[in-house]
Amino acid sequence: MPRIDNTALDQIFRLSRSHPAFEDRPVAPEVLEELTALALLGPSAFNQQPLRLVFVQTAEGKARLEPALSSGNRAKTMAAPVSVLVCCDTEFTVHLPQVFPLSDVRGYYTDPAVREASARTNALLQAGMLIAAARSLGLGVGPMAGFDKAKAKEALLGGTSWEPLFLMNLGWFKANPDTARLPRLGFDTAARIV
Repeated sequence: MPRIDNTALDQIFRLSRSHPAFEDRPVAPEVLEELTALALLGPSAFNQQPLRLVFVQTAEGKARLEPALSSGNRAKTMAAPVSVLVCCDTEFTVHLPQVFPLSDVRGYYTDPAVREASARTNALLQAGMLIAAARSLGLGVGPMAGFDKAKAKEALLGGTSWEPLFLMNLGWFKANPDTARLPRLGFDTAARIV
């Protein structure tokens, strides 16, 4: 596999930032479908694919989400073209025969605590791919944890086994924030070779 060029690395990683504002134009459903398809290509244990996404775009959807938002995130979330409730499906095992036909691995997940922990871990792995995929499509992203998960679940996920992980505003890239990127840890602090 060849290394991608520096322009792509800049767009996906080096120059991309968390975005508080986006271009004033909608994100078409086919773009959201492509984004989802790319994110689901990310790795997960036994190909379980527990990532679930609720794309909140309509005025009605935003009104349902608004009570769950923290005051600091309310204005930018209501203004974003799309707000994505990034979730995991704690009942991902119902799909295992379809997505992992090599053997029946559902027995590993009979304990609800093990199943939920695996759903969260593997959905978060895929969510990292979601962010990289969005940036590769020219979209800006603004992930955040400042919201009431219970209220968001009640408003948007009633009757499902989906559990909210985080919220992410999404739209066409406008410009990086005016402030400089905050410092990143160096290799010696964040990693070790053994």
